[in-house]
Amino acid sequence: MMKTAQRLRVLFIARYRSAAMESKLDWMVKEPDIELRLIRPATWEDEYGRFKQAKTSNPFETRSIPMLGSPSDPHRAIYQTGTFGLHRWKPDIIHAEEEPDSLSALQIALVRRLWQPRSRLLFHTWQNVDRPKRWYVHAVLRTVLRESDAVFCANQEAASLLRRYGYLRPTPCTPSIGVDTDLFRPCSEGGEIKSPPSFTIGYIGRLVEEKGIDALIRAVAALRCHTGGDRWRLRIVGSGSKEDTLRALVTSFQIDDAVSFGPPLPGGRMPEAICALDALVLPSRTTRVWKEQLGRVLLEAMACGVPVIGSDSGAIPEVIDDAGLIFPEDDVDKLADCLMRLEANPGLRATLALRGRQRVEERYSQRRLAAETVAFYHQILEGTA
Repeated sequence: MMKTAQRLRVLFIARYRSAAMESKLDWMVKEPDIELRLIRPATWEDEYGRFKQAKTSNPFETRSIPMLGSPSDPHRAIYQTGTFGLHRWKPDIIHAEEEPDSLSALQIALVRRLWQPRSRLLFHTWQNVDRPKRWYVHAVLRTVLRESDAVFCANQEAASLLRRYGYLRPTPCTPSIGVDTDLFRPCSEGGEIKSPPSFTIGYIGRLVEEKGIDALIRAVAALRCHTGGDRWRLRIVGSGSKEDTLRALVTSFQIDDAVSFGPPLPGGRMPEAICALDALVLPSRTTRVWKEQLGRVLLEAMACGVPVIGSDSGAIPEVIDDAGLIFPEDDVDKLADCLMRLEANPGLRATLALRGRQRVEERYSQRRLAAETVAFYHQILEGTA
């Protein structure tokens, strides 16, 4: 049994691409017994383009390593290293926020076996659907799970899926990334919510089939038709393969004057966009290979005190709990009912705003996730996990 009174040396491997995502680590190293090194990709590529990781003034050592393959591909990219520095720096814990069925997870497991087999090895998974896999992906998954000491899970269904695979080691339900509650803070200092002259509904995210944005457009069209409502407004922020289809749908309902489209926003501008809304909706729909794994935009809106509505796809009800409204996915009438309830009831909006902020602070803030992660480090080292 390892004595945890000494400083714990943690090698943290994660594909973080912004300071807000790294803020969890800032909180972790505030613990007096944690010494942490971060390894991240040297470059990042997303809808804003390809860029080098900026130098940071983190209170922990950070090393950027190039990857073979795209860093945004969670399964088919590996780090261009054969050691991860393990031959020089011998950590007590290797915490890799990589999917267990990925090539990078296999790489990390094999390097750990070679250079530092006594380190505890922890991975992370978002996956809550048992997707079809080729035989070699099953082989990677089995090898990684056999080598790992625990797997952090983003949601309860992900933990249940690991049990179906026969994994019997700890599966703490702690998402890898939460909300920076200093960046995402209540829009109104007084907390007062009034009935606006127009009710602005928002969707922020990828414009793809599985996000169910067409159902949201249909709900807004129905509200404007049946309530005579020029007061209903919809803002759609993001990009994706269905943008042209969604624009055409808006035109077919003759509600172009009520619906606006905007490009994806960098993280620093998200609070401003959220605070321009009266409600945020995440109308995700389940497919054969995907369902909502967390819905971080819901948490960001909740942190800002903006009421949220989500479908019952995947982890959305788990995330929202009683701090928002839930409707059956693809049920346009029920979604319209939820919107009408919020629009007509400022008191309900105020209640949900308070509950949302409280839930994020207590369960999903970066500070909270950091505390849970460090507590688990001690448990896994002491054998009490």
